[in-house]
Amino acid sequence: QVNLVESGGGSVQAGGSLRLSCAVSWYSVTDTCMGWFRQTPGKEREEVARIVPGSTTTYADSVKGRFTASKDNAKNILNLQMNSLKPEDTAMYYCAILFCSGGSPRYWGQGTQVTVSS
Repeated sequence: QVNLVESGGGSVQAGGSLRLSCAVSWYSVTDTCMGWFRQTPGKEREEVARIVPGSTTTYADSVKGRFTASKDNAKNILNLQMNSLKPEDTAMYYCAILFCSGGSPRYWGQGTQVTVSS
């Protein structure tokens, strides 16, 4: 059974850092296109970062230079290091398994809340 479990969310002051993790079962993060998304109430879910086999990563303009997505292949975990956090980064963050060819994500995690106070 495919399972994605996020952890590492919490509350932090602006300028602080958090590291999110997504433990994946049934899929190898090494061979899978994966992404991080976030959503705030009343808004559509937006893609934050995408990482593909070979570890090429792309980021939303709003997080470039502050967020870094990475894979721990040995532990089969997807990470998102978030630095210089801003209040506008406050959201529920989700990891997802993607279709490398595009389209809607295939599987979602349950999400982890990140709250950044000014």
